[in-house]
Amino acid sequence: MATVAEQFIEVLRQAGVERIYGVVGDSLNPVVDAVRKAGGIEWIHVRNEEAGAFAAAAEAQVTGRLAVCAGSCGPGNTHLVQGLYDAHRSGAPVLALASHIPSSQIGTGFFQETHPERLFVECSHFCDMISTPEQMPRVLRVAVQQAIGLGGVSVVVLPGDVAHLSAAGPTGDHDFLTRTGTVVPHPDQVAELAAALNRAEKVMLFCGAGTRHARDEVMALAGRVLAPVGHALRGKEWIQYDNPYDVGMSGLLGYGACYEAMHDADLVVLAGTDFPYDDFLPGARTVQIDHDAARLGRRTPLELAVHGDVGATIRAVLPHVAQKTDRRRLDKMLGKHLKALENVVEAYTHDIEHHLPIHPEYVANLIDELAADDAVFTVDTGMCTVWAARYLSPNGRRRVIGSFWHGSMANALPHAIGAQFTDRHRQVVSLSGDGGLAMLLGELLTVRLHDLPVKTVVFNNSSLGMVKLEMMVDGMPDFGTDHAPVDYAAIAAAAGIGSLRVEDPSDVREALATAFATPGPFLLDVVTDPDVLAVPPNISRAQVKGFALAAGKIVLNGGVGRMIDMAKANLRNIPRP
Repeated sequence: MATVAEQFIEVLRQAGVERIYGVVGDSLNPVVDAVRKAGGIEWIHVRNEEAGAFAAAAEAQVTGRLAVCAGSCGPGNTHLVQGLYDAHRSGAPVLALASHIPSSQIGTGFFQETHPERLFVECSHFCDMISTPEQMPRVLRVAVQQAIGLGGVSVVVLPGDVAHLSAAGPTGDHDFLTRTGTVVPHPDQVAELAAALNRAEKVMLFCGAGTRHARDEVMALAGRVLAPVGHALRGKEWIQYDNPYDVGMSGLLGYGACYEAMHDADLVVLAGTDFPYDDFLPGARTVQIDHDAARLGRRTPLELAVHGDVGATIRAVLPHVAQKTDRRRLDKMLGKHLKALENVVEAYTHDIEHHLPIHPEYVANLIDELAADDAVFTVDTGMCTVWAARYLSPNGRRRVIGSFWHGSMANALPHAIGAQFTDRHRQVVSLSGDGGLAMLLGELLTVRLHDLPVKTVVFNNSSLGMVKLEMMVDGMPDFGTDHAPVDYAAIAAAAGIGSLRVEDPSDVREALATAFATPGPFLLDVVTDPDVLAVPPNISRAQVKGFALAAGKIVLNGGVGRMIDMAKANLRNIPRP
């Protein structure tokens, strides 16, 4: 008879799991040994369980399938918390195994005792303990199905001694849900939505990650009602490219004419977005479409709430929506969008090859130009997210993954590890801040151990740049944000990873080309300007007051790169009388 641990691994195999990220040891050893015996599932050794959880989150987001991480009792599984919060808030289907102290010792204050069945409740859909062999495999199957079906984290707590016990019954076979159904809106909501669209003279569509499989439908609706189309950060990769109605992004990292188009509209349609920054929403004249009814209306008052998949909803409503003919407002917003982009071009183009320290925008723009058409970019929280939002150009094949909801530092390199394991032949580029990289620096050793061809580009400004900006716009002198310079290229070289350090902007292009062309892992350490986002001198006190509005509407207003070319093309394609 198999052990509980062996049965655990067999259930994961049935669920299509290919690897488990974690650190071996102690109460986890029976499960690790079961992995060794079973075959078909890899044990991926990381340096910190937090990184293992981030890696699993990225794997799940790239593949859409269940990914797994694990931590031994006490500190081993408490390290998982940060990455699991990130996975759960990103909707990534992840199962975490939190092994536990011997069951007879629970409640006695035993060595390394924690209560993981309580600890992970807030960052999971399911969190419970297997305390007897009779609970297997049913409890694990419930956990797996919740992670897949609801999109997020399930945590199974398993004491080490229980994992050693013989299984109470056969594992059997089980077909897990791998494809979810489509939520179709109620006909009354379709009729009300059609009426609202027909009634409105100035419609604006604001799109999020929920439009991933509805791009064609969004474009068709925009064409029918002649609406500008903006996006949230997580909607960028699905909506922005080849979009003749594009007016950019709103939010703290916003650019272009999105904010103005939204507030000028007499009907805003929030399509597949749970955009959290209500200060940027008009607070009225708003319709929301979402497959998750719990999200409807939680950010802003709604004129109409539509419970349905975005694609299914638009397909249902489109036959009832009349073709609008006056595109003057749309053309005006497209023109404003182009002007907003052009206004910031000089910031990274004027005399750029002679500017020291290096402009980080210049580096990001070259990454966008030189990276593969199907690259996966992972980006650290902070200024790297700004560069990704502004300069990485989506095309329907590229992916951009970050801690966009949880906002954790140090996510980029661990995310890159998980993304690279899904396909060793696909280019994975980590845009790492020096602060983020330093926080989980040991994961460079993970990259080297598994010979993962991750390309790590370090934006090395010896500063916590976003924190510095936050302090400045709040009227505080920056304090505690700067630190002594570090040569990360030397650290990578000492770990056996190919590396270069770049301090001259004229060397950036060649260095990036070398990094991308070199087989195996590579780290490019680029010394960038820590003051590049100093508040412009023409910003008024009223605009500076309050980071949320100043940063989103003014300080970070921009977004250039290839977006300007698309904006120009959109204007060229405007029909002329």
